[in-house]
Amino acid sequence: MRRSAQALACLLMGLGLALLPRAVRAELVDRVAAVVNNEIITLGEVMKRASPDLQRADQETAPEDRAKKHEEITRKVLDALVDEKLLDQELRESKITVEDKQVDQGVQEVMKQYNFTADQLAQAVANEGLSLTDYREQLRKQLGRFQLLREKVAKLVKVSDADIRSEYDRMARDEGKEIEVHVRHIVVAVSETAPPDEVDKALAAATAIAVEARQPGADFSELAKKKSQGSSAADGGDLGFFKRGAMVPAFEKVAYSLKAGEVSDPVRTSVGWHVLKLEERRAIGLLPLAELRPQIEEKLRRDLSERARVQYVKTLRQAAVVDIKLGPQAVTETKVQ
Repeated sequence: MRRSAQALACLLMGLGLALLPRAVRAELVDRVAAVVNNEIITLGEVMKRASPDLQRADQETAPEDRAKKHEEITRKVLDALVDEKLLDQELRESKITVEDKQVDQGVQEVMKQYNFTADQLAQAVANEGLSLTDYREQLRKQLGRFQLLREKVAKLVKVSDADIRSEYDRMARDEGKEIEVHVRHIVVAVSETAPPDEVDKALAAATAIAVEARQPGADFSELAKKKSQGSSAADGGDLGFFKRGAMVPAFEKVAYSLKAGEVSDPVRTSVGWHVLKLEERRAIGLLPLAELRPQIEEKLRRDLSERARVQYVKTLRQAAVVDIKLGPQAVTETKVQ
């Protein structure tokens, strides 16, 4: 896949994850959470974006710690919305346009990422009170931000032969320390924003599957074919080998903690509950530099791009007037003269 396509896929993955936020309760009285160069961000926008993380925090955090956790989540989400607002303002200034065919490609990427048909995507969008036209406009805006960032940071991203060699040498020093694991899993699907009773029902089903998978003589592969709701069900839940960093943290943490042949308790991700079985773990040997060069260069470009993106947004924020009105951390960031 070309570098631009990989970056686009990452962007669309984030957009897809934001596709199905829990609806803000109708009785919520909206108010201003922040003002960015005279444009407002409402509390409703913040809560809609934060809702999945707040719900997860309620499930995973002790009651006495929830207030602090809620404050951390809402502030983090508000910061992200401020950054987006600044990018949108810069986007208007830059006159960047996103063509319909680019939006069409974006929709196809989202459908591929979530294994949606056109009808399923339309239903998912409708469930959140949006039309496909509304959703396409949201996607157009996301693609515009991506294009803006690409234009602004591309000239700052330079990877030299020395950089590649240095990274390869670092990898060589770690040779023999890194392992990869071969995992199968069974998925009980439940939306990241599903109500607690649905989450609990799915957890109960996943727990029952884990118990069944641990029975003497149980064939995990056959069980996955019968009961998994994931895309790998037909292959017996086989995910093959993967290294650290390739899977979501919660999934990876459990996978690397298992012994060969061991079956895990249910693990929650944005897809649902997973029951894992570790088939094998093995040490990873280091390939020659000539073979690893494209992979190393891509990684370094990705890392440099992210750092440049963060710095660019920071520069926009320093040149803006941002008035944060939400919570005890309310503050006005005054434009640098």
